[in-house]
Amino acid sequence: MRISEVRTHHLRAELEEPFRFSQFTYTAREAMLVEVRTDEGITGWGEAYGPAVLSSAAVEKFFAPMLLGRDPRDVEAIWAYLYARSVDYGQKGVMLAGISAIDIALWDIKAQATGQPLYRLLGGEQTETIECYATGFYFTDSEPLEDRFEKEAKRYLADGFRAMKVKVGLGPERDAELIRHVREVIGPGATPDDGRQPRLHPHRGAALARRVEDCDIGWFEEPVSAIDPEAYCELKARTAIPLAGGECEYTRFGFDRWFRLRALDYCQPDLCSCGGITEGLKIATLASLTGVHVTPHAWGSAVGQAAALHFYAARPRQPFTLTPERKLIECDRSENPFRTAIVREPVAFAGGRWTLPQTPGLGIEVRPECFEAYRT
Repeated sequence: MRISEVRTHHLRAELEEPFRFSQFTYTAREAMLVEVRTDEGITGWGEAYGPAVLSSAAVEKFFAPMLLGRDPRDVEAIWAYLYARSVDYGQKGVMLAGISAIDIALWDIKAQATGQPLYRLLGGEQTETIECYATGFYFTDSEPLEDRFEKEAKRYLADGFRAMKVKVGLGPERDAELIRHVREVIGPGATPDDGRQPRLHPHRGAALARRVEDCDIGWFEEPVSAIDPEAYCELKARTAIPLAGGECEYTRFGFDRWFRLRALDYCQPDLCSCGGITEGLKIATLASLTGVHVTPHAWGSAVGQAAALHFYAARPRQPFTLTPERKLIECDRSENPFRTAIVREPVAFAGGRWTLPQTPGLGIEVRPECFEAYRT
Protein backbone atom coordinates (compact mmCIF):
# COMPACT_ATOMS: atom_id res chain seq x y z
CA MET A 1 0.00 0.00 0.00
CA ARG A 2 1.31 3.45 -0.94
CA ILE A 3 0.21 7.04 -0.37
CA SER A 4 -1.01 8.40 -3.70
CA GLU A 5 -2.38 11.83 -2.75
CA VAL A 6 -2.49 14.27 0.18
CA ARG A 7 -5.13 17.00 0.16
CA THR A 8 -5.97 19.78 2.61
CA HIS A 9 -9.42 21.27 3.21
CA HIS A 10 -9.74 24.67 4.89
CA LEU A 11 -13.34 25.17 6.01
CA ARG A 12 -15.07 28.14 7.66
CA ALA A 13 -18.60 28.70 8.97
CA GLU A 14 -19.93 31.99 10.32
CA LEU A 15 -21.61 31.69 13.72
CA GLU A 16 -25.24 32.58 14.23
CA GLU A 17 -24.26 34.20 17.53
CA PRO A 18 -20.64 35.23 18.21
CA PHE A 19 -19.29 34.25 21.62
CA ARG A 20 -16.20 34.99 23.67
CA PHE A 21 -14.19 33.80 26.62
CA SER A 22 -11.36 35.36 28.56
CA GLN A 23 -8.91 35.40 25.64
CA PHE A 24 -10.78 35.66 22.34
CA THR A 25 -14.03 36.45 20.57
CA TYR A 26 -15.26 33.97 17.96
CA THR A 27 -17.39 35.04 15.02
CA ALA A 28 -16.78 31.86 13.02
CA ARG A 29 -15.58 28.27 13.40
CA GLU A 30 -12.81 26.94 11.18
CA ALA A 31 -11.43 23.50 10.46
CA MET A 32 -8.39 22.24 8.57
CA LEU A 33 -8.81 18.64 7.51
CA VAL A 34 -6.19 16.47 5.84
CA GLU A 35 -7.22 13.74 3.42
CA VAL A 36 -4.66 11.02 2.70
CA ARG A 37 -5.48 8.68 -0.19
CA THR A 38 -3.80 5.37 -1.02
CA ASP A 39 -3.37 3.29 -4.15
CA GLU A 40 -5.57 0.58 -2.59
CA GLY A 41 -8.58 2.86 -2.24
CA ILE A 42 -8.36 3.46 1.52
CA THR A 43 -8.64 7.10 2.59
CA GLY A 44 -7.68 8.47 5.99
CA TRP A 45 -8.73 11.72 7.63
CA GLY A 46 -6.96 13.95 10.12
CA GLU A 47 -7.40 17.41 11.60
CA ALA A 48 -5.07 20.25 12.60
CA TYR A 49 -5.91 22.54 15.49
CA GLY A 50 -5.12 26.25 15.31
CA PRO A 51 -4.87 28.76 12.44
CA ALA A 52 -6.19 26.76 9.50
CA VAL A 53 -4.58 28.78 6.72
CA LEU A 54 -1.12 28.24 8.23
CA SER A 55 -1.40 24.53 9.01
CA SER A 56 -2.91 23.97 5.56
CA ALA A 57 0.13 25.55 3.93
CA ALA A 58 2.49 23.53 6.14
CA VAL A 59 0.90 20.27 5.00
CA GLU A 60 0.27 21.11 1.37
CA LYS A 61 3.51 22.92 0.56
CA PHE A 62 6.00 21.27 2.92
CA PHE A 63 4.99 17.84 4.24
CA ALA A 64 2.83 16.37 1.47
CA PRO A 65 5.65 15.83 -1.08
CA MET A 66 7.56 13.81 1.53
CA LEU A 67 4.63 11.42 1.93
CA LEU A 68 3.90 10.42 -1.65
CA GLY A 69 4.89 6.83 -2.37
CA ARG A 70 5.38 5.87 1.28
CA ASP A 71 3.54 3.06 3.03
CA PRO A 72 0.98 4.81 5.30
CA ARG A 73 1.16 1.95 7.80
CA ASP A 74 4.71 3.01 8.75
CA VAL A 75 3.21 5.53 11.15
CA GLU A 76 6.04 5.75 13.69
CA ALA A 77 8.73 6.02 11.01
CA ILE A 78 6.84 8.70 9.11
CA TRP A 79 6.26 10.73 12.29
CA ALA A 80 9.95 10.58 13.19
CA TYR A 81 10.97 11.65 9.69
CA LEU A 82 8.54 14.58 9.49
CA TYR A 83 9.52 15.80 12.94
CA ALA A 84 13.24 15.54 12.23
CA ARG A 85 12.75 17.34 8.92
CA SER A 86 11.02 20.28 10.62
CA VAL A 87 12.49 20.31 14.13
CA ASP A 88 14.80 23.28 13.48
CA TYR A 89 11.82 25.63 13.08
CA GLY A 90 8.73 23.59 13.98
CA GLN A 91 9.11 22.13 17.47
CA LYS A 92 5.77 23.70 18.42
CA GLY A 93 2.88 25.46 16.72
CA VAL A 94 1.42 25.09 13.25
CA MET A 95 4.12 22.74 11.94
CA LEU A 96 3.28 20.28 14.72
CA ALA A 97 -0.42 20.75 13.99
CA GLY A 98 0.27 19.73 10.40
CA ILE A 99 2.14 16.61 11.52
CA SER A 100 -0.70 15.86 13.94
CA ALA A 101 -3.31 15.93 11.16
CA ILE A 102 -1.18 13.66 8.97
CA ASP A 103 -0.55 11.26 11.85
CA ILE A 104 -4.27 10.92 12.67
CA ALA A 105 -5.03 10.22 9.01
CA LEU A 106 -2.34 7.54 8.82
CA TRP A 107 -3.68 5.80 11.93
CA ASP A 108 -7.14 5.94 10.38
CA ILE A 109 -5.77 4.17 7.30
CA LYS A 110 -3.82 1.60 9.31
CA ALA A 111 -6.86 0.69 11.42
CA GLN A 112 -9.06 0.42 8.32
CA ALA A 113 -6.48 -1.84 6.68
CA THR A 114 -6.59 -4.19 9.68
CA GLY A 115 -10.39 -4.07 9.90
CA GLN A 116 -10.39 -2.75 13.48
CA PRO A 117 -11.67 0.33 15.28
CA LEU A 118 -8.67 2.53 15.99
CA TYR A 119 -8.84 2.19 19.77
CA ARG A 120 -8.69 -1.60 19.45
CA LEU A 121 -5.65 -1.41 17.16
CA LEU A 122 -4.01 0.84 19.78
CA GLY A 123 -4.53 -1.80 22.45
CA GLY A 124 -7.65 -0.50 24.18
CA GLU A 125 -10.00 -2.98 25.79
CA GLN A 126 -13.52 -3.45 24.47
CA THR A 127 -15.42 -0.32 25.48
CA GLU A 128 -18.93 0.80 24.65
CA THR A 129 -19.15 4.36 25.99
CA ILE A 130 -17.13 7.03 27.78
CA GLU A 131 -18.57 9.72 30.03
CA CYS A 132 -18.33 13.32 28.80
CA TYR A 133 -18.21 16.75 30.35
CA ALA A 134 -19.97 19.61 28.57
CA THR A 135 -17.88 22.52 27.37
CA GLY A 136 -19.92 25.70 27.10
CA PHE A 137 -20.89 28.73 29.20
CA TYR A 138 -19.28 31.22 26.84
CA PHE A 139 -19.85 34.93 27.27
CA THR A 140 -22.36 36.76 25.04
CA ASP A 141 -24.21 40.08 25.18
CA SER A 142 -27.65 38.75 24.29
CA GLU A 143 -28.85 38.22 27.89
CA PRO A 144 -27.60 38.39 31.49
CA LEU A 145 -24.97 35.73 32.11
CA GLU A 146 -26.84 34.33 35.14
CA ASP A 147 -29.84 33.63 32.91
CA ARG A 148 -27.75 32.20 30.10
CA PHE A 149 -25.68 29.99 32.38
CA GLU A 150 -28.79 28.71 34.16
CA LYS A 151 -30.43 27.73 30.87
CA GLU A 152 -27.26 26.00 29.69
CA ALA A 153 -26.77 24.11 32.93
CA LYS A 154 -30.35 22.82 32.88
CA ARG A 155 -30.00 21.79 29.24
CA TYR A 156 -26.80 19.88 29.95
CA LEU A 157 -28.39 18.12 32.91
CA ALA A 158 -31.32 17.13 30.69
CA ASP A 159 -28.81 15.72 28.17
CA GLY A 160 -27.30 13.51 30.87
CA PHE A 161 -24.13 15.44 31.68
CA ARG A 162 -22.86 15.15 35.25
CA ALA A 163 -19.90 17.47 34.69
CA MET A 164 -19.60 20.77 32.85
CA LYS A 165 -16.92 23.40 32.25
CA VAL A 166 -17.79 26.97 33.25
CA LYS A 167 -15.89 29.83 31.64
CA VAL A 168 -14.22 32.38 33.92
CA GLY A 169 -12.12 35.48 33.34
CA LEU A 170 -14.33 38.37 34.48
CA GLY A 171 -12.49 38.91 37.75
CA PRO A 172 -12.43 36.77 40.90
CA GLU A 173 -15.61 38.21 42.43
CA ARG A 174 -17.73 38.00 39.29
CA ASP A 175 -16.35 34.57 38.37
CA ALA A 176 -17.16 33.26 41.83
CA GLU A 177 -20.73 34.57 41.57
CA LEU A 178 -21.29 32.73 38.29
CA ILE A 179 -19.68 29.50 39.51
CA ARG A 180 -21.82 29.51 42.64
CA HIS A 181 -24.91 30.17 40.54
CA VAL A 182 -24.16 27.16 38.33
CA ARG A 183 -23.48 25.02 41.40
CA GLU A 184 -26.91 25.93 42.80
CA VAL A 185 -28.56 25.03 39.49
CA ILE A 186 -26.87 21.65 38.98
CA GLY A 187 -27.03 20.58 42.61
CA PRO A 188 -24.53 18.47 44.55
CA GLY A 189 -24.56 15.48 42.20
CA ALA A 190 -22.76 17.16 39.28
CA THR A 191 -19.30 18.72 39.00
CA PRO A 192 -18.44 22.18 37.67
CA ASP A 193 -14.96 22.86 36.26
CA ASP A 194 -13.38 26.30 35.92
CA GLY A 195 -12.21 26.86 32.35
CA ARG A 196 -9.89 29.16 30.45
CA GLN A 197 -8.80 31.84 32.90
CA PRO A 198 -7.00 34.86 31.36
CA ARG A 199 -3.49 33.70 32.33
CA LEU A 200 -3.53 35.27 35.77
CA HIS A 201 -0.65 35.80 38.15
CA PRO A 202 -0.73 32.97 40.72
CA HIS A 203 -1.97 35.26 43.50
CA ARG A 204 -5.03 36.27 41.45
CA GLY A 205 -5.69 32.66 40.51
CA ALA A 206 -5.51 31.83 44.20
CA ALA A 207 -7.98 34.65 44.96
CA LEU A 208 -10.60 33.00 42.76
CA ALA A 209 -9.77 29.50 44.01
CA ARG A 210 -10.30 30.57 47.63
CA ARG A 211 -13.74 31.93 46.79
CA VAL A 212 -14.98 28.65 45.26
CA GLU A 213 -13.05 25.87 47.02
CA ASP A 214 -16.22 24.83 48.84
CA CYS A 215 -18.06 24.32 45.52
CA ASP A 216 -16.46 20.90 44.88
CA ILE A 217 -14.70 22.02 41.69
CA GLY A 218 -13.42 19.19 39.48
CA TRP A 219 -10.43 21.14 38.22
CA PHE A 220 -9.18 24.68 37.53
CA GLU A 221 -8.16 24.82 33.86
CA GLU A 222 -5.33 27.02 32.57
CA PRO A 223 -5.52 29.39 35.55
CA VAL A 224 -2.09 30.93 34.85
CA SER A 225 0.25 31.26 31.89
CA ALA A 226 0.18 28.21 29.62
CA ILE A 227 3.96 28.43 29.17
CA ASP A 228 4.90 28.80 32.84
CA PRO A 229 4.82 25.48 34.75
CA GLU A 230 6.46 27.11 37.76
CA ALA A 231 3.42 29.40 38.06
CA TYR A 232 1.23 26.29 38.17
CA CYS A 233 3.39 24.94 40.98
CA GLU A 234 3.05 28.19 42.89
CA LEU A 235 -0.74 28.10 42.53
CA LYS A 236 -0.90 24.41 43.49
CA ALA A 237 0.66 25.34 46.81
CA ARG A 238 -2.18 27.82 47.42
CA THR A 239 -5.28 25.77 46.58
CA ALA A 240 -6.73 22.32 47.04
CA ILE A 241 -8.51 22.49 43.66
CA PRO A 242 -6.76 20.22 41.09
CA LEU A 243 -5.11 22.06 38.21
CA ALA A 244 -5.52 21.18 34.54
CA GLY A 245 -3.76 22.34 31.38
CA GLY A 246 -1.68 21.32 28.43
CA GLU A 247 -3.73 22.07 25.32
CA CYS A 248 -1.10 24.66 24.38
CA GLU A 249 1.85 22.29 24.85
CA TYR A 250 3.45 20.03 22.23
CA THR A 251 5.18 16.63 22.12
CA ARG A 252 6.66 14.54 24.92
CA PHE A 253 9.65 16.89 24.95
CA GLY A 254 7.46 19.84 25.92
CA PHE A 255 5.38 17.94 28.48
CA ASP A 256 8.37 16.34 30.20
CA ARG A 257 9.15 19.48 32.20
CA TRP A 258 5.54 19.80 33.40
CA PHE A 259 5.49 16.22 34.66
CA ARG A 260 8.87 16.44 36.35
CA LEU A 261 7.71 19.54 38.26
CA ARG A 262 4.37 17.87 39.18
CA ALA A 263 2.74 21.04 37.80
CA LEU A 264 -0.48 19.37 36.55
CA ASP A 265 -3.10 17.10 38.04
CA TYR A 266 -4.96 16.72 34.72
CA CYS A 267 -3.10 16.87 31.41
CA GLN A 268 -5.07 17.98 28.30
CA PRO A 269 -3.01 17.55 25.12
CA ASP A 270 -4.87 18.26 21.90
CA LEU A 271 -4.19 15.40 19.50
CA CYS A 272 -4.72 17.76 16.56
CA SER A 273 -1.72 19.85 17.60
CA CYS A 274 0.49 18.02 20.15
CA GLY A 275 1.77 15.48 17.60
CA GLY A 276 -1.23 13.28 16.84
CA ILE A 277 -2.04 9.81 18.11
CA THR A 278 1.59 8.68 17.93
CA GLU A 279 2.87 11.43 20.20
CA GLY A 280 -0.25 11.52 22.38
CA LEU A 281 0.45 7.95 23.51
CA LYS A 282 4.02 8.88 24.43
CA ILE A 283 2.78 11.88 26.41
CA ALA A 284 0.33 9.62 28.25
CA THR A 285 3.10 7.17 29.08
CA LEU A 286 5.22 9.97 30.53
CA ALA A 287 2.23 11.19 32.53
CA SER A 288 1.74 7.75 34.05
CA LEU A 289 5.17 8.03 35.71
CA THR A 290 3.86 10.77 37.97
CA GLY A 291 0.20 9.75 38.26
CA VAL A 292 -1.16 12.55 36.05
CA HIS A 293 -4.53 11.81 34.44
CA VAL A 294 -4.50 12.49 30.68
CA THR A 295 -7.81 13.54 29.12
CA PRO A 296 -7.52 15.14 25.67
CA HIS A 297 -8.70 18.58 24.71
CA ALA A 298 -11.29 18.14 21.94
CA TRP A 299 -12.74 21.32 20.43
CA GLY A 300 -12.69 20.62 16.72
CA SER A 301 -14.68 18.82 14.06
CA ALA A 302 -16.06 15.29 14.02
CA VAL A 303 -12.62 14.11 12.90
CA GLY A 304 -10.80 15.56 15.91
CA GLN A 305 -13.59 14.39 18.20
CA ALA A 306 -13.31 10.81 16.98
CA ALA A 307 -9.51 10.85 17.25
CA ALA A 308 -9.71 12.09 20.87
CA LEU A 309 -12.27 9.43 21.77
CA HIS A 310 -10.24 6.53 20.32
CA PHE A 311 -7.07 7.80 21.98
CA TYR A 312 -8.76 8.21 25.36
CA ALA A 313 -10.20 4.71 25.19
CA ALA A 314 -6.75 3.26 24.50
CA ARG A 315 -4.29 5.47 26.37
CA PRO A 316 -2.20 3.82 29.11
CA ARG A 317 -3.88 3.57 32.48
CA GLN A 318 -2.07 4.21 35.73
CA PRO A 319 0.11 1.12 36.28
CA PHE A 320 0.07 1.09 40.08
CA THR A 321 -3.61 0.46 40.86
CA LEU A 322 -6.31 -2.07 40.06
CA THR A 323 -9.05 0.47 40.78
CA PRO A 324 -10.65 1.66 37.53
CA GLU A 325 -10.20 5.39 37.06
CA ARG A 326 -13.11 7.60 36.12
CA LYS A 327 -12.70 8.61 32.50
CA LEU A 328 -14.17 11.98 31.57
CA ILE A 329 -13.69 13.46 28.09
CA GLU A 330 -14.52 16.86 26.64
CA CYS A 331 -17.73 17.28 24.64
CA ASP A 332 -17.91 20.75 23.12
CA ARG A 333 -21.51 22.01 22.98
CA SER A 334 -20.87 25.36 21.32
CA GLU A 335 -22.04 26.04 17.77
CA ASN A 336 -19.92 24.09 15.25
CA PRO A 337 -21.42 22.60 12.06
CA PHE A 338 -18.23 20.64 11.39
CA ARG A 339 -19.17 18.19 14.12
CA THR A 340 -22.26 17.11 12.16
CA ALA A 341 -22.60 18.59 8.66
CA ILE A 342 -19.53 17.00 7.05
CA VAL A 343 -20.03 13.39 8.19
CA ARG A 344 -22.74 10.90 7.38
CA GLU A 345 -23.27 10.21 11.07
CA PRO A 346 -21.54 12.10 13.89
CA VAL A 347 -20.07 10.24 16.84
CA ALA A 348 -23.08 8.87 18.72
CA PHE A 349 -23.95 10.69 21.94
CA ALA A 350 -26.63 9.82 24.49
CA GLY A 351 -27.12 10.21 28.22
CA GLY A 352 -23.98 12.30 28.68
CA ARG A 353 -21.76 9.65 27.07
CA TRP A 354 -20.01 9.15 23.75
CA THR A 355 -20.34 5.76 22.09
CA LEU A 356 -17.12 4.26 20.76
CA PRO A 357 -17.37 3.65 16.98
CA GLN A 358 -17.00 -0.05 16.24
CA THR A 359 -16.36 0.23 12.48
CA PRO A 360 -12.76 0.19 11.19
CA GLY A 361 -10.56 3.25 11.53
CA LEU A 362 -11.89 6.42 13.14
CA GLY A 363 -15.38 5.05 12.54
CA ILE A 364 -16.80 8.17 10.86
CA GLU A 365 -17.64 8.65 7.18
CA VAL A 366 -16.48 12.08 6.04
CA ARG A 367 -18.45 13.53 3.10
CA PRO A 368 -16.19 15.83 1.03
CA GLU A 369 -19.18 16.75 -1.14
CA CYS A 370 -20.48 18.73 1.83
CA PHE A 371 -17.35 20.89 2.02
CA GLU A 372 -18.30 23.30 -0.78
CA ALA A 373 -20.59 25.41 1.38
CA TYR A 374 -17.72 26.01 3.82
CA ARG A 375 -14.62 26.41 1.67
CA THR A 376 -12.67 29.61 2.17
